[in-house]
Amino acid sequence: MATLDIKFLPDPILRRKARPVSRVDARIQRLLDDMLETMYASNGVGLAAPQVGISQRLIVLDIGDGPIRVVNPRLTFLGDEEELATEGCLSVPGVVGDVWRSLRILVRGLDENGRSLKLQAEGFLARAFQHEVDHLDGVLFVDKASDVRPITTEEAPEEDLEEGAPLDQTARSA
Repeated sequence: MATLDIKFLPDPILRRKARPVSRVDARIQRLLDDMLETMYASNGVGLAAPQVGISQRLIVLDIGDGPIRVVNPRLTFLGDEEELATEGCLSVPGVVGDVWRSLRILVRGLDENGRSLKLQAEGFLARAFQHEVDHLDGVLFVDKASDVRPITTEEAPEEDLEEGAPLDQTARSA
């Protein structure tokens, strides 16, 4: 596995709609693994392929329950109940903002082996999915956020501050 370079705003790839993956093969599986390694190395909870310079519809997530890899994810249901919460992003370091997201969603796509996948998510996992699928459509959290502001020590996880990580990597960003 390899750690990939994360693209930062204003890199134009972050604003492009990503292309669907036509076939899940060994190259896609390696890319998903590399994306996970990159996400973990950056203290993130989610990562979309455009964030590492690849315009394909691939996302990885891990909110603490183990890795999730999704090829060609589609949000097929967004619940009516929404929640306002603070988000950050590995591609927009140093800032956070408050974003409204649905509390419950349904995601369809393919798993890392090319099999059909259907996941129900709620709470933080639903938020992370919505954030990452937005990346695939060229939308960043700052486009939807109110009160975009610099990360403060109160918004940074304690363990990152103790390790001396730079503030732009401490928001547990997606």
